[in-house]
Amino acid sequence: MLFLQKQNWRSLLLQTISARKLKQHFPSLYCTTPPNPSSTDLKKLCGVVSSSIGGLEDLEASLNKFSIPLTPSLVTQVLDSCNNEAPTRRLLRFFLWSRNNLDDKLQDELYNHAIRVFAQKKDFTAMDILISDLGKEGREMETWTFSVVAEALVKLGREEEALGIFKNLVKFKCPQDRFAVTAIVSALCAKGHARKAEGVVWHHQDKISGAEPCIYRSLLYGWSELENVKAARRITQQMRSVGIMPDLFCYNTFLRCLCERNLKSNPSGLVPEALNVMMEMRSYQIAPTSISYNILLSCLGRARRVKESVRILDIMRSSGCSPDWVSYYLVARVLFLKLRFGKGKQMVDKMMEDGLMPDRKFYYDLIGVLCGVEKVNYALELFEKMKKSLLGGYGPVYDLLIPKLCRGGEFEKGRELWDEATGMGITLQCSRDVLDPSMTEVFKPLRNAKEEVNFVDYTPRSRPEVGKTIKKKNKRNNYKKKRKKASRT
Repeated sequence: MLFLQKQNWRSLLLQTISARKLKQHFPSLYCTTPPNPSSTDLKKLCGVVSSSIGGLEDLEASLNKFSIPLTPSLVTQVLDSCNNEAPTRRLLRFFLWSRNNLDDKLQDELYNHAIRVFAQKKDFTAMDILISDLGKEGREMETWTFSVVAEALVKLGREEEALGIFKNLVKFKCPQDRFAVTAIVSALCAKGHARKAEGVVWHHQDKISGAEPCIYRSLLYGWSELENVKAARRITQQMRSVGIMPDLFCYNTFLRCLCERNLKSNPSGLVPEALNVMMEMRSYQIAPTSISYNILLSCLGRARRVKESVRILDIMRSSGCSPDWVSYYLVARVLFLKLRFGKGKQMVDKMMEDGLMPDRKFYYDLIGVLCGVEKVNYALELFEKMKKSLLGGYGPVYDLLIPKLCRGGEFEKGRELWDEATGMGITLQCSRDVLDPSMTEVFKPLRNAKEEVNFVDYTPRSRPEVGKTIKKKNKRNNYKKKRKKASRT
C-alpha cells in the first residue's frame, strides 16, 4: 500500500544537490555540441546497438561502417534510447568504441552520464570499468554521479565498495563535502546499514553543516529498517540536542519501527506503546495523521487483533483524524479474515457513506480474501459495489470469480458472469472449459459435519481393546516392581 512504501532517499538527495550541480556543471554538453543528428541516423545506430544478432566484435565491426559524424550529443541519445532494450555488454562496448572515435574530445559530463546509466542498470562490472578509467584519465566525478553509484552499489550488496569510492573521492576530483556525505549516508541507511552510516557521520562532523536534517532522517530510517527501537529513539534525542525538532515524517518512521518490533516480540503492546508515541507527538504540536494510524492498523491486522483494530478506528474519529480508505481497508480485511463478515460489510458501507473512493486494489484484495475463506456470495456483493463505482479493471475479478463459482457447483452463476464480461468487451484469461460440468471438478468436502469422529468418546469403555491394553501394561509394571523388592530383600 501507498502508506507503507519506503522513502526514496535518492530523490531527496537529488533535490539537495540540484542547485549545486546546476551551477557547477551546466551549461552541459548539450549547449556546446553541434545540432542533433537526424532521427533516421539515430534509429539506425540504436538498431545496431540493440540487436541481439552477433557478438561484441560483430557489433564493433558494424559500428565502424557508420559514416555518421559522432558527437557527444549522439552518444548520449543512444545511451538513453537503448537503455532498456540493449544488453548492458553491447551498450558498454558501444560507449568504449565511441570514446575512441569521437570527433571532439570526450567530455567529463558524457563520461559521468554513462556511469549513471550503468549504475541505474545495476551492472557492477560496467561501473567498475568506467570508474577505474575515470580515475586513470584524471577526470572529474560529479557529486550526482557518486550518489547514483553509491546507491546502486549498496543495493547490490557492495556497501564496502561504495565506502571505498567515498574515501577516495579526492582521486576523482570530487570534494568530500556535505553533499557527498549525505549521498553515502542516505545510500547506506536505505538498506539498513545504519551503523556504518553513523561511522561516516562521526568522522566527517565538520563537513555536514547545513545537511543535518537530511542526515538525521537517514539515520533514523536506517535504524528503523533494523527495528532497533533504542537506536532510533537515540537519534530523535540527538536531533533535539542539536536544535532539530523531529517532524511528522520522523515520528511516523519511529512509529513504524516500534510497531514492527512489537508485532514480532510483543503484540499486546502494539496499541498502548503506539498511542504513547502519538501522545508525545501532540505534546510537540504534531498531530498524527491517517498515515500514523494506518501504520498501527497494518500491524494489528497482521497480528489478527480484531477488537483493537476496530477500537483504533473509533479513536481516530474521536481525535479529529478522519480515516481514509486505507484505514477502512485494513480493518475490513482483518474482519473478513476472522470471519466477521457482517461487521466487515458495515465497514465497507461506512467508507462509502463517508464519500471515500478507494482504488482497484481495495476491491481486488478484499474480494480475494473473501474467496479464500470460501465466502463467494459476499465477494459478489463487493464486486457489485466495485462496478457501481465505475472504476473499471474488472477483468481480474471475473477471472477469479468465474472458476471459483464453477468449482463450487454454481455453473449457472458462472455463465452469467462470463456473458456479462464478454458483453462488456472484456478479454478473460480463464478458459471457457470451466463452465462445462463434465470438465470442471466440483469441490466436495471430504467429510460431513455429522460424520465427524467424536474424539471425546474414545475411552476404554467405548473401546474395550484399549482398556485391555492398559490393564496388561499395569500388570506388567506391578510384576516388575515386585521383582525389584524381592531382589533387594
